[in-house]
Amino acid sequence: MALDAVFRDQWGRVLATLVGVLGDIELAEEAAADAFAVAAERWPRDGEPANPTGWLVTTARRRAVDQLRRRQVLAAKTKLLARDIETGPQPPEPLMDDIVSIPDERLELIFTCCHPALALEAQVALTLRTLGGLSTDEIALAFLVSFETMSKRLTRAKHKIRDAGIPFTVPPDHQLPDRLAAVLSVVYLIFNQGWGGGRVDLAAEAIHLGRPLADLMPDEPEVLALLALMLLHDARKAARLRDGELVPLDDQDRSLWDTRQIDEGRALLRRAMTRRRTGPYLLQAAIADLHLYQPRDWRQIAALYERLARQTRSAIVEMNRAIAVAEIDGPEAGLTILDRLDLDHYRYFHSTRAELLRRAGRDGEAHRAYRRALDLAQTEPEQRFLAERLAETRPSERAEHKTAGP
Repeated sequence: MALDAVFRDQWGRVLATLVGVLGDIELAEEAAADAFAVAAERWPRDGEPANPTGWLVTTARRRAVDQLRRRQVLAAKTKLLARDIETGPQPPEPLMDDIVSIPDERLELIFTCCHPALALEAQVALTLRTLGGLSTDEIALAFLVSFETMSKRLTRAKHKIRDAGIPFTVPPDHQLPDRLAAVLSVVYLIFNQGWGGGRVDLAAEAIHLGRPLADLMPDEPEVLALLALMLLHDARKAARLRDGELVPLDDQDRSLWDTRQIDEGRALLRRAMTRRRTGPYLLQAAIADLHLYQPRDWRQIAALYERLARQTRSAIVEMNRAIAVAEIDGPEAGLTILDRLDLDHYRYFHSTRAELLRRAGRDGEAHRAYRRALDLAQTEPEQRFLAERLAETRPSERAEHKTAGP
């Protein structure tokens, strides 16, 4: 396996193991980076070890011992770390791949990164840095802030974890539901941030984070459902754009959909359903699955959105229910629901309302709603799509003259 693939697959696990031993994210990052640098030098020459993770963790632990010695701090911790290495003759480094297994502590790390004592923006950035292995530059680019801003944000978060003594552990059972909901919310936020595209594929990173979560918590239906939801959406990625233009779902080339990813998502959804607990991610995954069938069962979609709205009390969920209701009872029925919602800040609210107004023949109002949506659009494909709709609903000169004031 190429070193870059090992880095992507093993960075989070190596780092989590080191944090579990060291109790310090910054020191663990430095040691892990050193170990990967040594691997980049030696593996092409000597060959990849049989157990890359064991090799990297052992090398990183030795580097951490060296760093602690140089700093002349944490003497007790240094002795504890060095004891196994210094007792008896040390095996040569090529034998480090004989290590049979390394504890997988990524679950503890993601709960640490998503601790409620940290601001949400810090939780997201730290999760991408530690579990996803993204560089500070990449995270700053994805969230449209400067390198310096993101670097300070990450440093503050690491120091808060250290200084506040935030435990590196999975929460006790009575805290787990709320804390797990926060973790899943961070992962899904990362996915949605990347859904619109960009230089950093955050949607792929969110799926990359969701996979070990599903492996580590195989009996949690919401964990399985979130991964299913992301896979079902992401499976359509290749068909969402055509020549740089946004393509609505009904117009997408289904031959471009990733059928293996859809099958995987549906298998995860079925597993989640057998756990007999229906949470918001399971409902959303079920809705995403229904959207892949042709023709779509709008009544079932509307019913699931109604159930989801009762669970979440979310205005955005109500907005999506309005779309389904409009397909069943006509655009005016959907507009009746939209008119009750306070979502002026949300760009998709205005594009949804504009589309229903256009279908209802209310082009003047649709034109104004498309204008508002265009003002809020964040990606170029969205902007081009909305600009076309804006041009289609532009009032004629005769109509403008007829409605103009004296």
